[in-house]
Amino acid sequence: MPNELTAAIAADLGIQGLPREEQQALIAQFGEVALKSATLSVLEKLPEGKREEFAKLSEAGDASALKAFLDTEVPTHEAVAKAAVAEEVKRFKAFQAV
Repeated sequence: MPNELTAAIAADLGIQGLPREEQQALIAQFGEVALKSATLSVLEKLPEGKREEFAKLSEAGDASALKAFLDTEVPTHEAVAKAAVAEEVKRFKAFQAV
């Protein structure tokens, strides 16, 4: 499964022609950027007064509590995060085309 997932991500990013090690490095870097972008996009939708609570839940590492919080405060958080990741994919592909 990990090899299939890596291959699918490499294809989405248009890097399947690169050596495997380079693919993995780029995917790891892209993952960090995409996660930051998705998090920032969700935070932008979060009411000002709730950002500190988000930070506390995030630092605590309780994924289910964080999801429950976001489900209440930003019901569209999953769609917002997906859109942010899709935008990062577009930026990555545009960068490669240069």
